[in-house]
Amino acid sequence: MADPKGFLKEGRKVATRRPVEERVEDWNEVYPDGVGRALLPIITPQAGRCMDCGIPFCHQGCPLGNIIPEWNDLVWRDDWEGAIERLHATNNFPEFTGRLCPAPCETACVLGINQDPVTIKNVEVSIIDRAWESGSVRPQPPEWLSGRTVAVIGSGPAGLAAAQQLTRAGHTVAVYERADKIGGLLRYGIPEFKMEKKHLDRRLDQMRREGTVFRAGVDVGGDLTGARLADRYDAVVLATGSTVARDLDVEGRELGGIHQAMEFLPQANRVALGESVDDQIRADGKHVVIIGGGDTGADCLGTSTRQKAASITQLEIMPEPPEARPAGQPWPTYPMTFRVSSAHEEAGERVYAVSTKRFIGDDEGNVRALELVDVVFEDGRLTEVEGTSREIPADLVLFAMGFTGPEQGGLVEQLGLELDERGNVRRDASYASSRPGVYVAGDCGRGQSLIVWAIAEGRAAASYVDAFLTGETALPAPVKPTDRPLTV
Repeated sequence: MADPKGFLKEGRKVATRRPVEERVEDWNEVYPDGVGRALLPIITPQAGRCMDCGIPFCHQGCPLGNIIPEWNDLVWRDDWEGAIERLHATNNFPEFTGRLCPAPCETACVLGINQDPVTIKNVEVSIIDRAWESGSVRPQPPEWLSGRTVAVIGSGPAGLAAAQQLTRAGHTVAVYERADKIGGLLRYGIPEFKMEKKHLDRRLDQMRREGTVFRAGVDVGGDLTGARLADRYDAVVLATGSTVARDLDVEGRELGGIHQAMEFLPQANRVALGESVDDQIRADGKHVVIIGGGDTGADCLGTSTRQKAASITQLEIMPEPPEARPAGQPWPTYPMTFRVSSAHEEAGERVYAVSTKRFIGDDEGNVRALELVDVVFEDGRLTEVEGTSREIPADLVLFAMGFTGPEQGGLVEQLGLELDERGNVRRDASYASSRPGVYVAGDCGRGQSLIVWAIAEGRAAASYVDAFLTGETALPAPVKPTDRPLTV
């Protein structure tokens, strides 16, 4: 155990973000000198709050099975080398999860039953940031090569995790990405203020040094057909994500100025990284309405703020969640409570329990307003509240309502892969698809989910691919495709 009285002596403290008026003027991370450095003065006593409880429910809360009490104890004892070894034992990319994961481990923390939980996510990112600075993160190339080849389709967290595990197991791995650079949504979907891309680039450099080959700008299913892919490689890992965005089919949808979040965010990210984008969708001086109250909506909010929108309104069809854990969502489940992201601190209005009736256009065919109405849920049905219909100005409307599943044509069709009842690519308990030698990891098989699930599934799928290729495996398989812990 770390400090036996730590949770009694210390309250929960988190990293201090940069002042709002400063950070909205740039695209850098919202923490001074990075979150890891911002945490250094407070992180040791925070790690000491870990109770090392007899049954660590934080393990159950984390799909990766991170050995949280162990690296909390090692941080408290100032053994940072030991801490990064234990952290990397279950998580290939803690610099990603430490910044982007909603931390279901914390809501499962035993201390959180009647106190504020341990700052697990902050300890995690402190360990990895310090490890990078000290040179403790080094390439781990395999000692021998198996002579087997694997293609990983998609370079998001699931694909990268699978690729790194399989490369280290001795296989020759090529990662294909249809965008011009590797990283998937980690690169073009996540704004810089949440995760600067230097964290992604240095991890990719490590993977290249280990032997992973990256092939960006290749549309597998178009440029490279499924038949050629299957002929060229001994195994294929499909990790293309859930990319078909949910739409809103109401009057006026055809008007100009209405876009999906994943049309808006990648363009803004490219410009923030110094690239030029023709006809960029921008929020400058506009009344922006974001439909969807989740993380993607918050990313649109923070991006619109930095582009100097005139006003920003974020709409959510569900009622405003409570500040405290609801009685119907007891510990250790992941509760639906009111959360404030860094973007919400900066600007914008959040409106709950409303539904969009129609979009109203101007004489030039562009949206100028949105009609909405209050709604209530009664007996499981959505009902409009009479007399609450009103208009709000809207020069730019962004849909951030999630994704319905993977693209079903192209590669999926060419490989003849079966789909499940939700439209995801079907796989069995070993992540194998309906076609021998083709495995499925991440959101394209699971459906839209968390980054921590993507990494966990990538690691698990890699173990089954390794066994398929060699007859046995020493790679860990942290989760089954059917796993649904209490925190999801």
